[in-house]
Amino acid sequence: MSALIHIHSGLRWIALILILVAIFNAIGGKKRGTYEKKDKMINLFAMITMHTQLLIGLIMYFQSPKVQFTAGWMKQPMYRFFGMEHFLMMVIAIVLITIGRKKAEKATDALVKHKKIVVWYTIALLIILLAIPWPFRTALGITTWF
Repeated sequence: MSALIHIHSGLRWIALILILVAIFNAIGGKKRGTYEKKDKMINLFAMITMHTQLLIGLIMYFQSPKVQFTAGWMKQPMYRFFGMEHFLMMVIAIVLITIGRKKAEKATDALVKHKKIVVWYTIALLIILLAIPWPFRTALGITTWF
């Protein structure tokens, strides 16, 4: 379990960087006016990394002592965060990234493709940033987002 936590935590940084690269690449692509194979690959790798995170996260979800479905688990901030908030928000973000990439690929105009990536990936990034169990959350007294 410890190895999975380290992999999941480390891969988080790669996922965040790839999403940021995809967003900034799409912003630059809007200026270029073209949608090239490298644009498609950056968006694809960002999505694949998030899907990989989901698979690792699902394994951890069913093995972690931080996910407990006992009586009153929703009243316990840690159990609620890992059992519902983190899981649900990350799944929503991954769905948004997947939809955004698919909509971009279906568009015919290069500017529209880049715009869709910027919008969908940015919304997903904001959700991801809210859902990550940052160390400063407890220091700031943030135990839940809902």
